[in-house]
Amino acid sequence: MYVCLCNGITDSHIREAAENGCESLRDLRRELGVGSQCAKCARHARQVLRETRSAMPATSFSSSLGEAVQYWPQTA
Repeated sequence: MYVCLCNGITDSHIREAAENGCESLRDLRRELGVGSQCAKCARHARQVLRETRSAMPATSFSSSLGEAVQYWPQTA
């Protein structure tokens, strides 16, 4: 589904950007141009970004080893 008509950005583009490290609307604007024209898409783009980021496992870097550590959310 198209989220940003001005720049032809779909929800799939936003999900891919989130998976590649975009964490905020500012990041999406810089990487994809989302919200840089009329900005009517900003609310929906932010929602897609949040949903995608919350579905991803949290990653942290161990400062002593420099290796990525995966943290999976615990279910009750």
